[in-house]
Amino acid sequence: MRKINRIIIHCSATKADHDIDVSDVRQWHLDRGWRDIGYHYFVDIRGNGFKGRPLDQVGAHTRGHNHDSVGICYAGGIGEDGKPKDTLTDSQRRKIEQYIKAIRAVFGSEISVHGHNEFANKACPSFKVVKYFR
Repeated sequence: MRKINRIIIHCSATKADHDIDVSDVRQWHLDRGWRDIGYHYFVDIRGNGFKGRPLDQVGAHTRGHNHDSVGICYAGGIGEDGKPKDTLTDSQRRKIEQYIKAIRAVFGSEISVHGHNEFANKACPSFKVVKYFR
């Protein structure tokens, strides 16, 4: 198993009512020539969680930071006007919290949580991670 130091939260950059699932995101990534979905977990608009890449495999979600991180993506992040917006629902937040707790139980409580926007010039995940997760 690889060493995990951080969790990086992402959004799908879709409108909050756009009902996508893990298979949609996987296909987007395969269409880009990747070998699989880039995230380790995906949370749909109803707060249902799905596994992506296995944790023992390096993800493809944050350039330069994939080797020691876990990527979690939630469906949403775009407002009706097409601009970045915090669309995270309570059910999505709770599912992400469950993933964070489970990852920390295995890899250590010191695992930090970050937004993709901390590592790239992007709005993703369309909110400040410290607002919801620590």
